[in-house]
Amino acid sequence: MKTIFTEIRLGVRPFELVHATDTHFSYGDARDGEKKIRHAEGRAEVFGAQQELWATYAEATARARKAPIVHTGDLIDFVSLANLERAQRFFAENNVALVTAGNHEFAIYVGDGEKEDAAYRARSLALVQSYYPNDLRFCAREMGGVNLVGIDDGYYRFEPWQLERLKAETAKGLPILLFLHNPLYAPEFHRELMRTRECSFLTGVPDELTKAYPASRLEQQKADEATLQTVEYIRSCPQIRAIFAGHLHLDAEVMLTDTLPQYVTDMGSARIIQIR
Repeated sequence: MKTIFTEIRLGVRPFELVHATDTHFSYGDARDGEKKIRHAEGRAEVFGAQQELWATYAEATARARKAPIVHTGDLIDFVSLANLERAQRFFAENNVALVTAGNHEFAIYVGDGEKEDAAYRARSLALVQSYYPNDLRFCAREMGGVNLVGIDDGYYRFEPWQLERLKAETAKGLPILLFLHNPLYAPEFHRELMRTRECSFLTGVPDELTKAYPASRLEQQKADEATLQTVEYIRSCPQIRAIFAGHLHLDAEVMLTDTLPQYVTDMGSARIIQIR
């Protein structure tokens, strides 16, 4: 576990946020059946049963700093009543400024071979949303003269309505900190990730680069026009001052443009965002 300090200068009265991500609570019980119990046991082992330690570390860091938590998705590893109740307890016991959806928020079973698309998400969206404190697909909250905006890109795509909502938020004129689950494409970052992975797991990768992906990953991550337009808007919008994401299970700092930084946080890390 690691504490990272990130300073963002916006010309506002100082305050802090704690960025946490990818906690992957992996619980199941008899209410969801024996298959879900076995699935929970296997998924907990994937992460070395560290999920509670990661959650506790983020919570303790936030309490020590008297700072709200922003969580960028995969708080739960798959949909189960036990996981949703654990997520609900996380929200009840902590000051959570906002939470975004990750791809795992809507996973019935992880690795079941089902195509993760809008129809798949719709099967669990209403249930999952009922346990979470804000709109998982798009949310915005003003804090200390800064607009905190969270958008669901867990399936590597943005939708046209999300871009329109983002434009409405930027029209307010406040500096924006943008919170996503999947990081956005940057050329050198993509090249670095591709050295050890079959794909980069980034949103908005150009077509000529995703052609090198395995067929299943190409179908999963190929950017459509709405996604490319949204990524370009984010890159060019002066109100958006920094991006925070997770998903990759590593810590990184990447410049999307000369003036727009992107910070990726690992599952066991607590990133203290010092806003000035």
